[in-house]
Amino acid sequence: MSGGRRVTPVPRLVAIGVALGALGSAATAQTPARDSAARERAFWQFLGYPSLVKGGALTPRWMADGASFWYVQGGPDSAVAYRVDPATGAITPLLDVPRTRRALAVALGHDPPYRGLPFADLTLLPEEKAVRFTLEGRDFLLALSDYSITPVPTQPTAERNRYVPQVVRPGRYGGDPDLKEVLSPDRRWFARDQDHNIWIRSTVDGRMEPLTTDGVADWEWSTSVNSDLSETDATAKWSPDGLRLAVMKADTRNVARVPLLHWLKPTEEVEWRPYVKAGGPMAAVDLYIVDLLSKRQLKVDVGHADQYVIPISWVPDGSELLVYRMSRDYKTLDVLAADARTGATRILVHETQKTFIKGISSLPAWTQLFTPVGDGKRFLWLSERDGWDHLYLYGMDGALIRRLTSGAFPVLSVAGVDEKQGWVYFYAHAEPRLYDTHLYRVGLDGRPAERLTQGSGQHAVVLSPSNNVFIDTHSSLDRPPAVELRSAGGKLIKVLARASVDSLTALGWKAPEEFVVKAADGATDLYGVIVKPADFDAARRYPVIEYIYGGPQLVNMPRAFGQSAMQQGFAQLGFVVVTLDARGTTERGKAFQDVVYGNFGRNEIPDHAGALKQLAAARPYMDLGRVGIFGGSWGGYMTVRAMVLAPDVYHVGVARYPVGDLYDHWSLIEAYMGMPQDNRAGYDYGSSLRLAGNLKGHLLLTHGTNDVNATFSATMKIVDALTRANKPYDLRIFPEESHAFSAAAHRYWLETTKSYFIEHLRPE
Repeated sequence: MSGGRRVTPVPRLVAIGVALGALGSAATAQTPARDSAARERAFWQFLGYPSLVKGGALTPRWMADGASFWYVQGGPDSAVAYRVDPATGAITPLLDVPRTRRALAVALGHDPPYRGLPFADLTLLPEEKAVRFTLEGRDFLLALSDYSITPVPTQPTAERNRYVPQVVRPGRYGGDPDLKEVLSPDRRWFARDQDHNIWIRSTVDGRMEPLTTDGVADWEWSTSVNSDLSETDATAKWSPDGLRLAVMKADTRNVARVPLLHWLKPTEEVEWRPYVKAGGPMAAVDLYIVDLLSKRQLKVDVGHADQYVIPISWVPDGSELLVYRMSRDYKTLDVLAADARTGATRILVHETQKTFIKGISSLPAWTQLFTPVGDGKRFLWLSERDGWDHLYLYGMDGALIRRLTSGAFPVLSVAGVDEKQGWVYFYAHAEPRLYDTHLYRVGLDGRPAERLTQGSGQHAVVLSPSNNVFIDTHSSLDRPPAVELRSAGGKLIKVLARASVDSLTALGWKAPEEFVVKAADGATDLYGVIVKPADFDAARRYPVIEYIYGGPQLVNMPRAFGQSAMQQGFAQLGFVVVTLDARGTTERGKAFQDVVYGNFGRNEIPDHAGALKQLAAARPYMDLGRVGIFGGSWGGYMTVRAMVLAPDVYHVGVARYPVGDLYDHWSLIEAYMGMPQDNRAGYDYGSSLRLAGNLKGHLLLTHGTNDVNATFSATMKIVDALTRANKPYDLRIFPEESHAFSAAAHRYWLETTKSYFIEHLRPE
């Protein structure tokens, strides 16, 4: 259920996977035969429409001066490397492609492939006298003075791999990154989990040795573990001198287990995973500083109550380790400084809220609120203490130096700090267009904030190492991506790239329509988008599908070009697709999000259902007699919720890995609902199992059997509730799939969802 910023899934055209289920074949014959094949093609084309956008992106490779850079443009058949002079904006080839290809033909003994540079990855050597690259498994040096090419002796694989972090274990919860070894600052050692202990691997000769030896199953050491047992930013932290390592030891002996049944093995096997349910026992996590030479284990004093503990970083001189400590109810967050010699801690920041601090994965998450200033004597703190996220400058003694930003808008995150010039660069929503994201800067000395980017929509910036310039990639729902080079003060130097959408336009693509409606309280503005088919005709009547998430930790509404791929795909089947962010979601201030506190599942569906009615009242083409809804994770919960809480509005639902009962969910729901024993009424109301008898429409449940985020048992409990209520339902089971479906399973889910909506909503 948890996650970072929404990423719209893009299907990959692979063979359809096999799943179990009870859904009949889709009645595609109800769609005119002359349209069905074209709609099918358009469905897949638009689902992948970001791939139809050419250009409008680049990856800068910064040069020695920290401001100049080069980049590669074009596909394999036409790749060219360019360099950019930020002083003038001049763009010139970094390499002469014809000369490079002629030299390669001599070095390889045959013509290189393609027509442009046959390699996109290269290293510009110091003083810019040569480039190093790999082609056909061999390393070469190309001298820029005469374009001579010299083979570089290939480093033995074993030796080369010594500096490559190895995967320790795959991401546990589906979609989480793989856990990899952690490299020391001096590049001498990798730290890793192995046999319930911490081991180190030498990059010099590859030898391995244990750093700890007392770990056992269910009471084990780890380079990455949090009290909720999820993969997070809580990786081991090496001291600056590489001689000490901050790691954690977790005692999960009292934590509940959930079974993962491996159905596809010759003999079925059951694997038991720790899973902290709402109100249940948490892991006891201790933080240690382990000395590399003596193996001495120094326990850091972080307290012993139910809490989440994550190391942040070391101070530059290695005298202290900085640590986050969040209470289990998410109402108290401390930044601690731990003495590296004694383990004693002092509080640098003590943050409190009556409801919750940031929640489970808001952007930034609570693990991203601290930003060090380069001198090591100050740090930035992002706090919502006055109702809006703003930046505060602190000293390492814990004293507030000054507040840096203010206003009725949220600062989203810190983009960078230029200590020399005294600027903090940050992202914020501080414009009349509520969800637009711009880059700003504010002075460490109190100079006022100023906006640096231009153009509506979403801006993503890369600051140069020198902090003299930045590269801004931006777009909006109706404007394809462009890339600009700007000075540190925001002055436009050069437009570097603009995307071509000719292929998309040829398909009849239409930009989403933005809208504003009132929430169920009749006062609060809610924002969303409508996506229509390429052959839209306002004189026709279209069934409506809502694509929902509804989780309180992120927004779901598309805001940048390419983010509406899922909605675009389903619209081409003859639907009008609506996406909305209701009350309780993030990025709109504390009061807007606090609507969810203690009441998850109470206000969201009234907001969404009310929005559809308002939209249809002004848009006769929206047929509210045929309404579908679908989503995954919290979107699965909200889909089921809509079908049983507003059955007269929502007629067809497809719920992907849903949860039906909040008691049954991951303990992180406690951030929004409190402990079950303290909020029985809220948890009871948030359960959809008790409402199973309200179901009137068609509901398809889909779930992977190895999901340890929203567990497979959650769907089984929904099935049981519907059975007891004598309500029909449809089901698709995906053996061995986790919270993030594989490409084959995702393709099958798309096919199934598409067919289900066509069968029951009957687009004309």
